[in-house]
Amino acid sequence: MSYLFTSESVSEGHPDKVADRISDALLDEFLRHDPDSKVACETLVTTGLVVCSGEVRTEGYVDVQKIARRVIKDVGYTKAAYNFESESCGVISTLHEQSDDIKQGIDREKPEEQGAGDQGMMFGYANKDMDNGMPLPHELSHILLQQLAAIRKEGKEMTYLRPDSKSQVTIEYEDDGTPVRIDTIIISTQHDDFAKPENKTIEADRKSDKLMQERIYDDIMKILIPRAINVVPDRIKVLFNNGFRLIVNPTGKFVIGGPHGDTGLTGRKIVVDTYGGKAPHGGGAFSGKDASKVDRSAAYAARHVANNLVAAGVADEVLIQLAYAIGVPEPVSVFINTFGTCHVKKNTAGNIIRDGDIAKKINKIFDLRPYAIIKLFGLKNPVFEPTTNYGHFGRDFYQQEVEVYYNGPGITTREVNGEMKKYKKVEFFAWEKLDYVEKIKKAFKM
Repeated sequence: MSYLFTSESVSEGHPDKVADRISDALLDEFLRHDPDSKVACETLVTTGLVVCSGEVRTEGYVDVQKIARRVIKDVGYTKAAYNFESESCGVISTLHEQSDDIKQGIDREKPEEQGAGDQGMMFGYANKDMDNGMPLPHELSHILLQQLAAIRKEGKEMTYLRPDSKSQVTIEYEDDGTPVRIDTIIISTQHDDFAKPENKTIEADRKSDKLMQERIYDDIMKILIPRAINVVPDRIKVLFNNGFRLIVNPTGKFVIGGPHGDTGLTGRKIVVDTYGGKAPHGGGAFSGKDASKVDRSAAYAARHVANNLVAAGVADEVLIQLAYAIGVPEPVSVFINTFGTCHVKKNTAGNIIRDGDIAKKINKIFDLRPYAIIKLFGLKNPVFEPTTNYGHFGRDFYQQEVEVYYNGPGITTREVNGEMKKYKKVEFFAWEKLDYVEKIKKAFKM
């Protein structure tokens, strides 16, 4: 018997995502000045106001107001009608120094003995739904909003779009986990009030609201859905052919949105940031935290392990849990679940290796200490702001030069517009690299 599974995503204009991005933009700016910065930055956004709070230890200075306004402008809140606008909103900062009690747990005489920045458990996951190892309903939710944002920024079609939006995708699966069809797609998108009522009666209001909803529905079906279909693999394209229900702005109208419609806070979209509910979450948010906080860095490492195991053919689906104690370098536990999809034989009799045995091998293949994770993925570099939107996982790995304000290895200096600037080539989404596949195959004798 088949079953349904649902995941959601939110756009870069969603108030919680605006808060996440400001926090990560501030983190990146601290790292541009001082790669050893320790940052835990929380942001609140509401009508006409941004509040940044948290703990920081750094050698650099960051103009919080400048960074916040730049982010808000990039997201698209540039009109007074939104009641949250980049130039006019207030920006308050109450960032203060990090606790010495936390400092003594992290810092060590030998860098490689760096302890975890906090206790807790982190999860990583991968499966074979999509080419990037991500669960299908979650990835489709992201793709729909990525395409919707592209349409808004291109400004040629659906010109009424505003920055705030949400998506939700329900997939029908066979009992063996094979996706059969797309059951339901929900799109809620903020929009201009582009159909004015003929008069001030309730009936006229309802009529204009219905006209807007019908227009947006038609545009999503004719413009957005084809764009989303165009960027997915052929095996996923066919899932759109079996009929799906499309629900658009179910309340009928979505003019008031963004931080004016709902207060946004850093760290409230942790399931959107990870696997859309397909895998557990340890509870720790990512944005605004430097990599000494294993809530973030170990979650990246867990995804790296799971994705490489699936890519190597060890199993079709992998869940990994890591757990740490504050101030202790090594994880206190490593747990693996392959959901009965493991392909590695333990002996000539054809017995399949147990998940517990896989976990033991993982500890030998991967160095899961915070120091090693940070070094492997280059997490002292300003690489975090791009992670804020459309998930931290399943993204394309790439390299790019970024501006920094310190001297050190790998930094080049050149003149830009009459000013000497420093640049460093860094890796973004390095945890998505499938660079351990051959090591895993060798360890499992595949």
